[in-house]
Amino acid sequence: MSLQGPIVVVAGEVDTALVRALESAGASPVIGAPWHKAPAVVRRIVPSAVVVSPTGPAAEPCMIDETVQTIAEFPLYTPVLVHPGIDGLAAVAGVLPFAADWSNRRVVARLASALRVRTLHATVIRRASALAATQADGKDNAPSDLPAGDPLDDATVLVTGRGRSYPGLTVAVGERVGLIGALSIENAARYLNARDVDGIVIGEGFGPTALAALLTALSEDVRFRDLPVALLPEPPIALDPACLPNLESLAGDPAAAVTHFFPLVRQHAFEARLKRQLASLDAQGLIDPRTGLFTIAAFLADLTRAMEEAQTRRTGLSLARFSFPPTLDQRASLDAARLVSRMVRRVDFGCRAGDGSILVAFSTTALRNAHVVARRIASVLRHTMLAPAGDPATQIEASITLAALKATDTVESLLARVSEPEPAAVA
Repeated sequence: MSLQGPIVVVAGEVDTALVRALESAGASPVIGAPWHKAPAVVRRIVPSAVVVSPTGPAAEPCMIDETVQTIAEFPLYTPVLVHPGIDGLAAVAGVLPFAADWSNRRVVARLASALRVRTLHATVIRRASALAATQADGKDNAPSDLPAGDPLDDATVLVTGRGRSYPGLTVAVGERVGLIGALSIENAARYLNARDVDGIVIGEGFGPTALAALLTALSEDVRFRDLPVALLPEPPIALDPACLPNLESLAGDPAAAVTHFFPLVRQHAFEARLKRQLASLDAQGLIDPRTGLFTIAAFLADLTRAMEEAQTRRTGLSLARFSFPPTLDQRASLDAARLVSRMVRRVDFGCRAGDGSILVAFSTTALRNAHVVARRIASVLRHTMLAPAGDPATQIEASITLAALKATDTVESLLARVSEPEPAAVA
């Protein structure tokens, strides 16, 4: 586990042990700074990360405010590890908690996880600049910038448990982010394999053996290496911090426990945004980074080519529109599009229209077969997609409109048979 530097350690007194631990993990240089010098040091060094140690006397509020403002101005994601007892640092987008009694090894593991997100952010910025330069030569269209706003607006958290805390946890989570509830370890594992989840909260009601099996499975799967995991009961097994660096043991009121956990969820949701953006860059801007489906322009261009090929070769082509109730909120609508992007075959392609409906073209597929596939997709959406905000008990029914390509069809006429003459701009 090698850290990238420079790293600034801010404390009331020099935390020699933490500085040495960071240096041993490969960070160079590691600069210690007292609170009264922290803003100047951070501004001069522009560190990869900042670690706020709880050692020594507390900082003055003005020093905290100035340090926060300095870090917030950095264009590249800069994680800040801080003890929750130090007030005033919550305004930093990259603030992450760690407990005062943690071993330095565990602090290093969480910092290494956060720095992987920073590296991904740097890669996206570099690739976007390179593609923008290509666009300036008139070759390709660069994808849009990362979505503005709090990454928690995109986040989805899985809550599992069977104890008294479960209702309170689901309410606390569902008020702020997308919620997936599971009353059993088996269902939780199924959702983890089928969904993009930004955190998992494990409540009471499971035995030590079941908990140990779940945590071991998470720690051994690279897909879940950096997944935030909040555990209300004490961990039944000792885990290497490097295997689950974002594991939190929580206690107390569910709302307070979830609030403490959300910074880790925010970071994971930001990482998910970056991965979608990188996929869009890999596709030369043809993929919508918010959904994983084609952009509307790319969809229409590919539909034109697919229709020409089908008409020339006399093969089938079917088009489906999945429409949703107008009351569906933005989070659930984007969630549906991301689910569809995972389910369609490699030969099929789709896009999300401005009204939130999803268009999917089924290549070399007759209408009857397309109807079967579309019904399966709608069934998965009904049982899997996020419920609308404020109504977690509601299942979403997607209305399906299908049309098969005719010999005389144009793009406009085919689209007209499933709904509008053409999809509107993405909302």
